Amino acid sequence: MPNNEFSFELITQDVKARFGRIFTPRGIIDTPAFMPVGTQGTVKGIFTDDIIKTNTQIILGNTYHLLLRPGVQVLEKFKGLHNFMNWRKPILTDSGGYQIMSLSKFNKIDLKIGAIFNSHLDGKKIILSPEKSIQVQKAINSDIIMVLDECPKLTNDKKILSKAIDVSTNWAKRSKIEFGNDRSKALFGIVQGGLYKDLRIESIEKLLDINFNGYAMGGLAVGEKQSEMFKILNETTNYLPKDKPRYLMGVGTPSDILGAVSEGIDMFDCVMPTRSGRTGLAFTWQGKLNLKNSKFQNDKSPLDESCEIRGLNKYSKSYLNHLIKSNEMMASMLISLHNIYFYQQFMREIQKSIQNGTFQYFYKKYINLFD
Repeated sequence: MPNNEFSFELITQDVKARFGRIFTPRGIIDTPAFMPVGTQGTVKGIFTDDIIKTNTQIILGNTYHLLLRPGVQVLEKFKGLHNFMNWRKPILTDSGGYQIMSLSKFNKIDLKIGAIFNSHLDGKKIILSPEKSIQVQKAINSDIIMVLDECPKLTNDKKILSKAIDVSTNWAKRSKIEFGNDRSKALFGIVQGGLYKDLRIESIEKLLDINFNGYAMGGLAVGEKQSEMFKILNETTNYLPKDKPRYLMGVGTPSDILGAVSEGIDMFDCVMPTRSGRTGLAFTWQGKLNLKNSKFQNDKSPLDESCEIRGLNKYSKSYLNHLIKSNEMMASMLISLHNIYFYQQFMREIQKSIQNGTFQYFYKKYINLFD
């Protein structure tokens, strides 16, 4: 049964790869864990019941987008996003920090206030302060809440990265105060510092002084090379507490995940499974398959014979190829569902390999399969 308080148990390691469990009032999350992205209260193109059938234990929502639509008043009427979208398992919410970067042309940063947006929908002025971000996430009723941070675009300029650490640390302190002492939920700090080891360590140390339930690596997967991301993780994850979950934000491909697990990361999220599904790209144990390719036109085999969700194992690659070429929306729905199913299978096999002490073999077998 779920615990009444948030907690994390590290069960075993294989070199740096970690198998553990996160306990929340809404359920247990086995780690390493992948969180499908439900930015606006939906994992695009997939029914909630089907997400559950993929063995997904937690999904991600986004504070900025949910603040705009449906808005705090609607979410409060439903006592949170879980009831609103009919999802009974844990939810983690991004704080809106990523949108400060991705929607930079619509906002400016005021150090005393936070981020001041002109809504990308209607131009309406929106103030997203650290306090407001926490308040919205509490209205969403998130199980894991992220502090508001400044996530810089990819840069080698140490002055920009140092300034982002200062801003993010200040906002992290304010977020912690606003969060209070609700032990049923968790508050995660977000590490910045770009690709510089010294800046990452500085950011980690400042966040450790504030003390969070978990720690996320932010400011990665923003355009750097995969090898650069792996290198900075290798150099810095050991500075994070062993007894708290570690989250790499916005990652990624199966190879990205596998490489990050090997450096001690526990949690991941990415839009890739569904975004790829909408473009006809499937992830399988044979690698990536571009189902738009004419070579699949007469292929009678399914993407995965074992997947019975929505009868996926009854649809041939030939049929999916036809749906794509006919611009039928069901192509996106079926391939997206398959991709989430595959990602969760992939995570289960990673977990098993860590428990069995065979992670290094699994890593070598699959690390280059999805290039």
